[in-house]
Amino acid sequence: MPNIVVLVKRVPDTNAKITVSGGSLDLSAVKFVISPFDEYAIEAALRHKEANGGTVTALTLGSDACDKVLKDAKALGVDNLVRLWNQGWENLDSNGVQSALASAIGDLGSDVVYCGKSAADSNAGSTGPGVAERLGWTSVSNASAVSFEEAGVEAMIPTSSGQARVGLNFPCVVSMDKGEMEPRRPNVRGIMMAKRAVVEVISAEAPTPTVNVVRYSPPAEKPPGKTYEGAGNVPTVVQALRNEAGVI
Repeated sequence: MPNIVVLVKRVPDTNAKITVSGGSLDLSAVKFVISPFDEYAIEAALRHKEANGGTVTALTLGSDACDKVLKDAKALGVDNLVRLWNQGWENLDSNGVQSALASAIGDLGSDVVYCGKSAADSNAGSTGPGVAERLGWTSVSNASAVSFEEAGVEAMIPTSSGQARVGLNFPCVVSMDKGEMEPRRPNVRGIMMAKRAVVEVISAEAPTPTVNVVRYSPPAEKPPGKTYEGAGNVPTVVQALRNEAGVI
């Protein structure tokens, strides 16, 4: 029976307003949630377990503030909760994150890893492929559906001519996109079990960051809109659309 790992990430709610103060992000009033595409990864992992047995371990990298998203995953039905963290990791870059995750996944003895195609905060889409590269595993990204075999999985992925079904033998990494698998919602029993769940904290080695964030700045404000009235302004509007907006 497969040993399944699903990666989850704590991100600001996608409806939250992020403000910048003094070159730093002000997240004091922001609600944090599981990254939306990770919800599809959790659903795929749980369906894999329901089809072929095994166990599902939710894995995240972060401080104890991330325990909440792990317990949210527990409420949905995952078996084990693991948080990866070392002091001094507050500024890990993507190389460090992927290296640490790959090390932890190897120690957990996983057969297959599911993750979201990208995180809502960075939208980089590099975690799944990066972890797979470091482990030396096969991988696919943007999978909209998966089916489960004894020795691997089949995934539907987009191509230039439509959709393709590809097969992957274990061990492998599958990055999930929104698709046929609608994420489930927790029930009362799951929520109660999550409250009592224990998060296992582990450590790993990670390379020294090579990228440092100097400061944050908000995007430039959009200029005010222009209003034109009357047919006589049609040439002016056309010129503005062509020269200023660049849409025609």
